[in-house]
Amino acid sequence: MAPDRGSHLSSSPISPPPSPSPPSVSFDSPEQEPTSSRARSDHACYASSSTHDSALDGTNFTFRGVAVGIAIGIIICFSNTYFGLQTGWVSGMAMPASLIGFAVFKALSPYLLVPFTPVENVLVQTVAGAVGTMPLGLGFVGVMPSLEFLLKKSEGAPIDLSLWRLFVWGIGLCLFGVVFGVPLRKQVIIRERLKFPSGTATALMISVLHGGAKPDSSQDHAIQTQGTEEREELLREDEREAQHSGAPGQSSAREQDLRADWKRQIRLLTIAFASSGAYTLFQYFLPILHKLPIFGNYLAHTWQWTLNPSPAYVGQGIIMGPATTFHMLLGAVIGWAILSPIAKHNGWAPGDVDDWETGSKGWIVWVSLAIMLADAVVNLGWLLLRPSILYGPDWVRTLLDHYHHSSSWSDLLLGRQLAGYLALDQDNGYTPRAGSSTKPHLTIDAPDDAPPHHLVSNRSVAILLPLTIILCVLCVHVTFGAYIPIELNILAILLALVLSIMGVRALGETDLNPVSGISKLTQLVFALIAPTGKHANHAIIINLLAGAVSEAGALQAGDILQDLKAGHLIGASPKAQFYGQLIGSVVGAFVSAAVYKLYISVYTIPGELFQIPTAYVWIFTARLVTGEGLPPMAWQYALAAGAIFVLTTVFRIYLLAHRDESEWCRRIHPWIPGGIAVAVGMYNTPSFTLARTAGGVVSLWWVHWKGRGETTVVVLASGLILGEGVVSIVNLVLASLAVPHL
Repeated sequence: MAPDRGSHLSSSPISPPPSPSPPSVSFDSPEQEPTSSRARSDHACYASSSTHDSALDGTNFTFRGVAVGIAIGIIICFSNTYFGLQTGWVSGMAMPASLIGFAVFKALSPYLLVPFTPVENVLVQTVAGAVGTMPLGLGFVGVMPSLEFLLKKSEGAPIDLSLWRLFVWGIGLCLFGVVFGVPLRKQVIIRERLKFPSGTATALMISVLHGGAKPDSSQDHAIQTQGTEEREELLREDEREAQHSGAPGQSSAREQDLRADWKRQIRLLTIAFASSGAYTLFQYFLPILHKLPIFGNYLAHTWQWTLNPSPAYVGQGIIMGPATTFHMLLGAVIGWAILSPIAKHNGWAPGDVDDWETGSKGWIVWVSLAIMLADAVVNLGWLLLRPSILYGPDWVRTLLDHYHHSSSWSDLLLGRQLAGYLALDQDNGYTPRAGSSTKPHLTIDAPDDAPPHHLVSNRSVAILLPLTIILCVLCVHVTFGAYIPIELNILAILLALVLSIMGVRALGETDLNPVSGISKLTQLVFALIAPTGKHANHAIIINLLAGAVSEAGALQAGDILQDLKAGHLIGASPKAQFYGQLIGSVVGAFVSAAVYKLYISVYTIPGELFQIPTAYVWIFTARLVTGEGLPPMAWQYALAAGAIFVLTTVFRIYLLAHRDESEWCRRIHPWIPGGIAVAVGMYNTPSFTLARTAGGVVSLWWVHWKGRGETTVVVLASGLILGEGVVSIVNLVLASLAVPHL
């Protein structure tokens, strides 16, 4: 449940180097043989000279890199579990992981026999992200709490979720999405060159940290220009001047500026970390700081309008960006200032406002669910429909042309004309030559890629994918075999693979992996499947588990491809990243399960500190789609809200599709409310949303009003988030020792 899985760069994404139109081959007659031509590539366009040093080729995968990545990932895992149980927010934190890894090895550089390289930095970030995102990927901030704490006896409670069962569950779910994502790399990164803005931004940061080398002179000039422009977004003004200066005497000054800049970034990260950590420790002894009644005691105690001035939530708002946080604020106003009083005063939610079952807090969740489902169905539907609209006519013309020029059925089915990769020009469309019949433009060879020994072989994927799917089936059956039949278990995995393709494409194009929408879509599909026999009373559990499997697959596939995009631009080994992701995922499965059990054993869940709103969203969705009754008037308001956000989502899609052509579309798009962000603002209490909105204002002031680069505020935000996340471990120890509050 993370509307902000991508960076806030998504509002104005950093684009990778433009994809030059692939060389085309025209056929004047069906007998003419195509000539092969290789398209130029963005591979290693941000690489430093050391990346191509054969002596350093072994740094693509090192035990020291894996170890540091795991250590950073464990910190992120604690942080994500803490914030996930509070509000459902989880972040991979790729850029701060890269920066921290760089700082660690820079500090150890006098003792290193082999220097720390950009490709090793990519490995550190990949492993750290794999470990850190497991709380979301394995359902430890949503599905597991809903099964353990919110399930009714009539729905199958109680369920044994002992630590060993969570270990088995985690091992089963943590691998198949990673393996499935690898064969998608050639299509979405090499051929289509989808943007993956966060992956591109991470590559740019690593490039700058290691010297910011320009692309090879042999590459296309357009790639050089675009790469330089993008890199400038991450550099200070004086660094830009140094980079543009071609005088040899200034190269040492430029290197000194770069070293000074990364030291400033590390200093900023450290100060933000320490400040946020100190505040978190202080907040333990003064719990009143979690809910400051800034609007007066009446609004605070009766309607839950308080402020949690947590630096971490301000940091989250900075990363989300102004548009997302303002949409969340709109959701808070609609939910907590309008709908909540209406439901309370009309007797539709007679309990306390803060009660999930009988209060307006639970009533407005149904409205937020309708908004989320509307957003998910429209966006995912467009992902399926868009290729047919854009490229359907070209595909039809190509197939018809191939049919007319085929001399036999074998030529039609196995002919050489379609043996290559059909590269449709996404910018200009298909234009036949005058005076000739319609002919396809084909690129026989894929664009440049990593050396073959750095690629994951098709044989490896063919072996590992079935094995990881079988492992997932067995582990889910061992853990929940008493509740979900094995055939539905297999169906959930297959559906997860299909939907993960949609998630990957959305992530590559928009920097947002719609795992929330994918899981809700899976829950809708499984609502149509009525379990029978001994599983007849387990519809809610089956629905939750199916959604968890689809979320895991989509998240892992998206994460590995986001990391592979960064590695592709740096020139790292995809095979090394793949192994690093597998190792990180396995470690993350054990760590995240242990951290989850640690938190629920010390704190009351759900409780004042950990309200597990995402778990309530999961269980309410399962009950909704399986036909359980809604509170009075909830379905009428939910239906109206869903209809409204179907229209707004369609309008957002239209604006996004035309923003490159129209300045008006580009300007207005960020301010049309997004369904997921509005829904999150509705089901989270205002105390969190107000703090995030403050962070959005900081981002707006720094980036848009002052016109400064985003790197500084991203580093600041990362320090604020990690500071509270890490010191929350200290608070966890204090709580377990029953240290009293003041």
